[in-house]
Amino acid sequence: MAKARLPPRRVIKAFWIVHRRIVRSSKGRRGLWRPRPGKWGALRLTTTGRRTGRPRSVILGYYEDGPNLVSMAMNGWGEAEPAWWLNLQADPDAVVDLAGGTQVDVLGRPAVGPERERLWQRWRELDKNLDSYAARRPRETAVVVLEPRGAAE
Repeated sequence: MAKARLPPRRVIKAFWIVHRRIVRSSKGRRGLWRPRPGKWGALRLTTTGRRTGRPRSVILGYYEDGPNLVSMAMNGWGEAEPAWWLNLQADPDAVVDLAGGTQVDVLGRPAVGPERERLWQRWRELDKNLDSYAARRPRETAVVVLEPRGAAE
């Protein structure tokens, strides 16, 4: 399978830095959006830093699967695991900010087995280059389920 073309790593990192600043400076009024048919949305995830214990926020693509929000621990398709995913593994309690000012307390976990396959297939429907991008990483890309805390208990 031919690898789909990605912008240089520095461009990807710069994009996400600017995007995070837009969300922060607009207090979430810009830069976050809900998924639409055939499209993913953007949310802000705030985890607890595994080393610092301080809040750490990141903007992620996602889609909805019932009450759950689904993302991928892809780090812009770079080799390293994203810090937010390492933080969630250390402490699965997190907060999600959605478009429109909605804030949701969530528990983060990896999808495994048939659930992972089903959720990965849904990402394929949203991104035709998914498998090619994922092939750039040295390990399997985690599909991350963010369960609303009330639903997960």
